[in-house]
Amino acid sequence: MTGLKWTRKATRKIADELRREGIMVSDKTVACLLKALGYSLQANRKKIALSGNGSLQQRTERDLQFRRICRIRERFAQNQEPVISVDTKKKELVGNFKNPGCLWRDQPRDVADHDFPSYAKGKMIPYGIYDTIANEGAVYLGLSHDTAAFAVDSICAWWEQYGFHRYPHARRILILADNGGSNSPTTAAWRYHLWRAFCQRYGLKVTVCHYPTGASKWNPIEHRLFSEISKNWAGVPLINLETALKYIRKTKTETGLRVTAALNRKHYPLKEHIADELQAQVSINRYHLFPKLNYTLQPVK
Repeated sequence: MTGLKWTRKATRKIADELRREGIMVSDKTVACLLKALGYSLQANRKKIALSGNGSLQQRTERDLQFRRICRIRERFAQNQEPVISVDTKKKELVGNFKNPGCLWRDQPRDVADHDFPSYAKGKMIPYGIYDTIANEGAVYLGLSHDTAAFAVDSICAWWEQYGFHRYPHARRILILADNGGSNSPTTAAWRYHLWRAFCQRYGLKVTVCHYPTGASKWNPIEHRLFSEISKNWAGVPLINLETALKYIRKTKTETGLRVTAALNRKHYPLKEHIADELQAQVSINRYHLFPKLNYTLQPVK
């Protein structure tokens, strides 16, 4: 016995080492013995939450926000009021580039050896809306920038095409969002556009709950919609927008998930400034518990 307890050696190399020691064994036997001893190929698991590890107070605050989100979701679901989870999926380059994953083929497909943006036909920004009650998703592909105006336009498009027909008697809606990006709670443009273009236009009370920093993976859209899209187009080069739209629309699961997709060619400028007088028009009611993460926008008659 030596001090070697953990190894990255393949079973074939372990068998070679044992044969040098006079133990005649095959690599398949080594694999069987390792399995019998409780060993298996293991990957790293992202389970250590770095944000919140600093103090008991931070961990407690995260837990309180999660519990609040669960209570509000249950209340909306019981009343058959819409609950949507929103976020921007990873931006994708359009072109003959490698897409992680494998496909059954009779031969490998050749793609570009570098995926530099300058080689791409463009870049698409998928903004998703996942209806947690209906188990349906909608993805809008933007072509300019991931801004608050783009996010709100996507939500408005979803409501006009699907939400209003699915919830014709709704008077309020719950939006679950991350703590950054185009729908960040600290972005004035997000609150203003959501109030003016959605709340005011459709006369709905809009309650928004943001997940704590570093907890975006628990946003339902991540593991119920985006992960399924990634699995569906795994190994497929997104050579053009039509290919991306096709694979998004064909995303389905055995639990009944259905997805639609549309293209948004509108240009959205970066660094939009919302004047103070416009921000003052927003009718917002912040909750006592974590007011930056929990608030309701109300239409003004």
